[in-house]
Amino acid sequence: MTAARDMDALLARWRAAWPQALAVWSRYTRLHDPRLCTSTLEAAREGLHGSFAMIRYADQGIDIDLEAVRGHGLEDYAVEILAHEIGHHVLVPASATDHMRMLARVRRGLPSLEAHAALVANLYTDLCINDRLQRQSGLRMADIYRALDRAGGPRDPMWTFYLRIYEHLWQLDRGALAGAGITDEIDADAWLGARLVRSYAGEWMAGAGRFAALVLPYFAADASRLAALRALHDTETAAAGSPPGAVLGIEEDELDAGTHPAYDARVAGDDAEPAPPAAVQEGAVGQAREPFEYGEILKAAGIALSDHEIAMRYYRERAQPHLIPFPQRRAPVAGEAQLAALEPWDIGEPLESIDWLHTLILSPRPIPGVTTVQRGTETDPADRSEPVPVDLDLYVDSSGSMPNPQVATSYAALAGAIVALSALRAGASVQVTLWSGKEQVAGTDGFVRDDDAVLRTLTGYFYGGTCFPIGRLRDTYAAGPRRRPTHILMISDEGIDTMFEKDERGNSGWDVAATALRHAGAGGTMALNMWAAWDQANGGHTYKAWETLKRARDTQGWDMHAVEDMAQLVAFARAFSRRMWSAAQAQAGRGGRR
Repeated sequence: MTAARDMDALLARWRAAWPQALAVWSRYTRLHDPRLCTSTLEAAREGLHGSFAMIRYADQGIDIDLEAVRGHGLEDYAVEILAHEIGHHVLVPASATDHMRMLARVRRGLPSLEAHAALVANLYTDLCINDRLQRQSGLRMADIYRALDRAGGPRDPMWTFYLRIYEHLWQLDRGALAGAGITDEIDADAWLGARLVRSYAGEWMAGAGRFAALVLPYFAADASRLAALRALHDTETAAAGSPPGAVLGIEEDELDAGTHPAYDARVAGDDAEPAPPAAVQEGAVGQAREPFEYGEILKAAGIALSDHEIAMRYYRERAQPHLIPFPQRRAPVAGEAQLAALEPWDIGEPLESIDWLHTLILSPRPIPGVTTVQRGTETDPADRSEPVPVDLDLYVDSSGSMPNPQVATSYAALAGAIVALSALRAGASVQVTLWSGKEQVAGTDGFVRDDDAVLRTLTGYFYGGTCFPIGRLRDTYAAGPRRRPTHILMISDEGIDTMFEKDERGNSGWDVAATALRHAGAGGTMALNMWAAWDQANGGHTYKAWETLKRARDTQGWDMHAVEDMAQLVAFARAFSRRMWSAAQAQAGRGGRR
């Protein structure tokens, strides 16, 4: 009973401290009231694990585990801890997007140890926030670390180095926080760390990767002992529930983000060492990250998605700049009124409707309802024509010659996303089929208007042999011509020639393909990764697949588009989408119909 009363009293004290913590930053600061959990079990139900505090950017929330706070001996630091958590919302990182951008830079400074990027980023942002709260607001941030040390906090080189940074920042006596384990190397690194925090206080994003490079040796020495630092990890799931943010492309200042502070004249001043030869950096400014790195950043930010779900987001985001503009449909408008023949005017109708000239011509003495007339009107019919967008039947190769779209960029999947999402945007329905070897087929449930279903299929992977699913093509058009015109698009390589073999029923693939084109009604295209001059003489060499494709083009009318580099599929998909669906909108603007 006493314990319950003590917890109620603690809860009341922390609630009363909230307005003061907000005022530390500004009297205009507004956030949701924190969720103060009276037990670790209750905190766990809210998603708080390992640490005694947690923030969320999706709802600007703060969670505190008061039982863990008491366990660490921090009951009397309500204002300090709450102000610190507010600092993550208003100072650094301040938003889910900047949190993910920072993680991308921290990863640059942790080669081979990128898995610790989230913890390193948290330690860095804590330094930025705590330095301001201790020096400018006069809060007792140093005392919090003393309390953590008394409560049995981690005692290893990393922890000693980290606390020594605070000693330099706040001009504390050597060992006041860090204890007796300070070596000359730790002291020198901590001095660089303190200089880094101050030098990049106004540009904290630029300093994040440099801090990671500074702490890298401490993490590499004994990463297994870093679990104790999780008590400070209040941004572990900060971006949970947030959109992916602007982390798809590599930013200009990111490639050198992992420069060690010892080589940075802004930090080390005249003592800066000559920079070593620049290491080869992956990617280039403006270039998109690979799906794996994109996914690792999202996971480090606390966004809990499967690799497949991350790939769906990745290709949706990469496809966006290449989609057709949103169609602008013509709204029905009333036609203009035109004069029509004379009509009788009767009593009860508006007096101003009488056509007096023609009424008096009929009789100089007008008789209401007998000789009175009015001019009738007619209205031109409004233009109500709308386009009928061409549906898309898309077949994408997922054999061993294609990369896994969940790990590396698959231009086949990206091109498929561009054309499929453009078709959906234009109002068309889309059927997607992913295929590889025999019985390795996945697809949407027929023609759909669901972009998630489309992307889920496109980002799957088989990594098998090459055997086109003739049965899927056959069954799609077995019932006769489709109600709406449909274009068939194949994205593959020379292995597409297997679609002209016999199906499992013994039907000729040539007959199946011809029937499909006839019943689809809007033609077919093959975008294939092969030599650009595939249909020309090749020094006397003849390739069976090429001869098959020539026959398909010449006898059935397939439109062949060869790309020697898979990246060229993006330009193809962009041009194809505009030709296929933007033209329909232009025709609609002229009042036509497809």
